[in-house]
Amino acid sequence: MNNKLHILLSNDDGIRAEGIQTLAKELRKFAKVTIFAPDRNRSAASGSLTLTNPLRPQNMGNDDYCLNGTPADCVHLALNGFLTEKVDVVVSGINHGANLGDDVLYSGTVAAALEGRHLGLPAIAVSLVGDKHYATAAQIVAELLQKAPKDVLKPQEILNINVPDLPRDQIKGIKVCRLGARSSAAQIIATEDPRGDKVYWIGAPGEPKDCEDGTDFCAVENGFVSITPIQPDMTAYQSLTQVSEWLLKE
Repeated sequence: MNNKLHILLSNDDGIRAEGIQTLAKELRKFAKVTIFAPDRNRSAASGSLTLTNPLRPQNMGNDDYCLNGTPADCVHLALNGFLTEKVDVVVSGINHGANLGDDVLYSGTVAAALEGRHLGLPAIAVSLVGDKHYATAAQIVAELLQKAPKDVLKPQEILNINVPDLPRDQIKGIKVCRLGARSSAAQIIATEDPRGDKVYWIGAPGEPKDCEDGTDFCAVENGFVSITPIQPDMTAYQSLTQVSEWLLKE
């Protein structure tokens, strides 16, 4: 009987990205891994689902599939009827670049994990704050999965993990943090295509503005891995009373 942990692995950088391939290799040392990832880069796709075009999974061999869809499409399709074997946990990443603070609202990496949560499974999103030391992030995820008690990986939440771009022996530790916040994004970049038509590029992300001690920004800046439990409930609970009172006024 095979009692191996079965991990569904996805990302938003595409199936050929270094991050997902490095992570798959590390996780397969102790678990069964099924990759289900976009066929190309779908960064910043957030939680979008493809509703007006057919989805066409392509078997890449070795339990790897790519899809002409978004990260959320990949996890949704895999868990909602495509895979016949039980999956134990969803892991998304390793993302090329940070998913700190407000980044989680746009991130396809985080969205893939959230889709796993929506379909009843514990899930992890992992990002490397850089583009060199993917092996560090892969080792940390493997260590966490092998020692995490079941009640830490809750189906109602995901763990959003950001890893400094450092060799493993230079990581100072792990901190559980709240999300920080960024300033507004840079202005759009207007230019012209070769035909002289106006085209626009989205500007760079804003610089951190809430990066005090206790935030994910602060942890990563100081050489620590940040872990933030997050959930999709975006209710501003502190404002419920104020809005109710406003509506009740004559």
